[in-house]
Amino acid sequence: MKILVTGGAGYIGSHTVLELQKEKHQVVVFDNLVYGHKQAVNCPLIKGDLLDKNKIKSVFKKEKPQAVIHFANYASSGVSMKEPAKYFENNIMGGLNLLEAMIKAGTKYLVYSSSCAVYGYPKKLPVKETAEKNPVSVYGETKLMFERILNWYDELFDIKNISLRYFNAAGASLNGKIGEDHRPETHIIPIAMEVALGKRKEFQLFGDDYSTPDGSCIRDYIHVLDLAAAHIKALKYLQKKNESDVFNIGTGRGYSNKEILRMIKKVSGVDFPVKIGLRRPGDPAVVYADNQKAKKVLGWQPKYSDLKTIIESAWQWYKNHPNGYKGA
Repeated sequence: MKILVTGGAGYIGSHTVLELQKEKHQVVVFDNLVYGHKQAVNCPLIKGDLLDKNKIKSVFKKEKPQAVIHFANYASSGVSMKEPAKYFENNIMGGLNLLEAMIKAGTKYLVYSSSCAVYGYPKKLPVKETAEKNPVSVYGETKLMFERILNWYDELFDIKNISLRYFNAAGASLNGKIGEDHRPETHIIPIAMEVALGKRKEFQLFGDDYSTPDGSCIRDYIHVLDLAAAHIKALKYLQKKNESDVFNIGTGRGYSNKEILRMIKKVSGVDFPVKIGLRRPGDPAVVYADNQKAKKVLGWQPKYSDLKTIIESAWQWYKNHPNGYKGA
């Protein structure tokens, strides 16, 4: 199958491209390279932006993809609250341009990179797909809005789609060749790795007085390879069932921030300093997924999401690429 991967040079996108290639799919990446890296993919890469209607239409006309995997969203909750127009424009208008190009080309399948941010602060754990949707950031709102848009495009134009609501993506390829390289970086594991490598003076932990066993926040971390595998399963499901749906992609359990830091110290062999800071406003104490639907319906199972594998793979990437893709 020929598949167009928007945002395919980004973190999760590049790992998914690699897994698609292993499955012998023909892959074309469309990426504006604002956050993506051309060194992360080994397939045809078209530099372009979804806000350019003519560009994306020309890609469909030339490449004639049979399916789309859509990653090309801005993805920082914090930045989205400072630059809401940027997020609504890219994540909604860019997505609409993609859908209109799909209609014109007759492309009927789309797998969407959604987020657990659609839930906001969950009232019940583990979080099921049926939980109340109450985003607390513009980023989360754009994800929920686009899911609703996809429902309408299914009803009106028969574009069958699956939205995968990720929890916390982590880790890197097991051979250390591709990994996480965000600029600026905001995620706990990469930041702690930078401290271990001496690129930062200390790690700041935001709060250790939560109502959790060790006082730090607990989150559901899913290995990026398991996320990539979920996209393959979703694509197969669309081909076989021709039905739209939505799935949580998480492990069904959580690790605390302090557990993460302890494992990074163990794997790296560096006992780096940790400074305890104040809680960040709005951080819930515990969030983790109910992943039973994805297991039952898609036949998906996380294979690499134990904490040791996540940290070891990330550490190998950062040791091999202390400056990320820069200069690679």
